[in-house]
Amino acid sequence: MNTAAPTPTRQPLDTGLAPSPFDRAAGHALLAELAGDRTRSGTLGPLDELAPGFADWIVTALFGGTYQRPGLALRDRQVANLAALTALGGVEPQLADHVRNSLRIGLTRTEVTEVLVHLAPYVGVPKALAGLRVAAAVFTEADEEGAEGADGEEGATAPEASRTGGAAE
Repeated sequence: MNTAAPTPTRQPLDTGLAPSPFDRAAGHALLAELAGDRTRSGTLGPLDELAPGFADWIVTALFGGTYQRPGLALRDRQVANLAALTALGGVEPQLADHVRNSLRIGLTRTEVTEVLVHLAPYVGVPKALAGLRVAAAVFTEADEEGAEGADGEEGATAPEASRTGGAAE
């Protein structure tokens, strides 16, 4: 006989919060918007060959899940990504992808640079410098590719920077 009282159901502190969906199609659409064809094909294909199913999990859970939550604009999510990846360190390929993504959605080089400089007192000068080196390499790559854009796609336009990753606010 179980005499324990029922556990009350906890409500979110902010009733505007919602669980992450897991929407594969929305994940692929957002990834196309953020990263473009060259980055997607160069990352997802080889990853799926190495670890079958892992690329699908990333697209579905991250881009079709976490990114789809209302509450933060895509621009804000990218600033958070730049900060987190720089603080983590040792993830230069992912940081470079997110610098490219940030530029694609409308952050300026100055804003990307300021995010990384702002991190120095919080994550340490060496990590901030490493982040700045990654950003500088992406900026140089974009300059060398000229009119094609940093992702090799002519006419790539920045999506609306204030949207929330596909979810309505």
